[in-house]
Amino acid sequence: MEASGRQIKRRSANRSKLKSAGTILEEKENEAKENKSKYGPMPTFQYQRVFTRGILIVGVLTVVYFGTKDGREFALAKQKEVIHHRAQDIMCSDDYRAELEAFYGCIPKRCGRVVSDKLVSGTEADALLSIAKRGMALGGSEGGATILDLHSGALSHGRNFVNIYHLNGAKDVFKKTDITFYKVVKTKIQNAVAHHFGVQPHLLYLTHPTFFSRLNAAPALTAHDEYWHPHVDKETYDSFHYTSLLYLTDYGHDFHGGRFIFVDGDNTNRTVEPRKGRVSMFTSGSENLHYVEKVSSGTRYALTVSFTCDQKHAIDDPMLLSSVSKEQKQ
Repeated sequence: MEASGRQIKRRSANRSKLKSAGTILEEKENEAKENKSKYGPMPTFQYQRVFTRGILIVGVLTVVYFGTKDGREFALAKQKEVIHHRAQDIMCSDDYRAELEAFYGCIPKRCGRVVSDKLVSGTEADALLSIAKRGMALGGSEGGATILDLHSGALSHGRNFVNIYHLNGAKDVFKKTDITFYKVVKTKIQNAVAHHFGVQPHLLYLTHPTFFSRLNAAPALTAHDEYWHPHVDKETYDSFHYTSLLYLTDYGHDFHGGRFIFVDGDNTNRTVEPRKGRVSMFTSGSENLHYVEKVSSGTRYALTVSFTCDQKHAIDDPMLLSSVSKEQKQ
């Protein structure tokens, strides 16, 4: 009897297992039917899994890039701000400071950059903008960058340069008041550079090149038109020790793009948005690697005023074109 009872129990257990297996199989079939697209089976193709993973990786990298992009760029000066005096100190590069050891009284107490909107008046900025426009009307680059250097007479013309003093019609382009404005602004910037960096003003000498620039969205045709490459002023111009920029037009109004960008060692960019009358001043060593964004529309005007501690690289203030022409003929 016991053996018979055990057999009955085994049969009952087997039937239960079969029933359970059948139930599970039926449930899976029903689930598959429910999940089946009403438009038919989903298409597949070779390397589908690899492709899917690639899309996922690209998506993750995109999120990381845009999620961290804002953290790598800070505005040192926005166009809408009116800044009395804003500075950022940076450790001087060794080679820059070592060179200046030869020029007592011209060694900066600090290196870095400073921005001010209170140094040059709107009237002075407009007067200098007028000088730039009148002078550049006699030439102009075919590419995106035109320069006018009143000291040497260099003026962009097509794909080359000409001496503005030798051009017909240049004699009466500028007035005595233009040169006066130019000298007054130069002196203001010279004193501001000396004050902020802790050097003696009379030991700062204007140096070449000091020039007006006009940037627009025209494609570059020569290396002179490619102003957007990161560089160090001291490496580009050996005489430079202190650099300044006076902006004559407004970012976001007169042009787009064209921001001035410091590239710092912590992989962070500090940007200066041009504002009419804004002056940006900085030490010219490798502590201030920088570039200018490409101008995407409109026209950007500025005046670069550079200073040296080495008197042998000093240049004189510009004179009226008529006076310069007489000296060159003698």
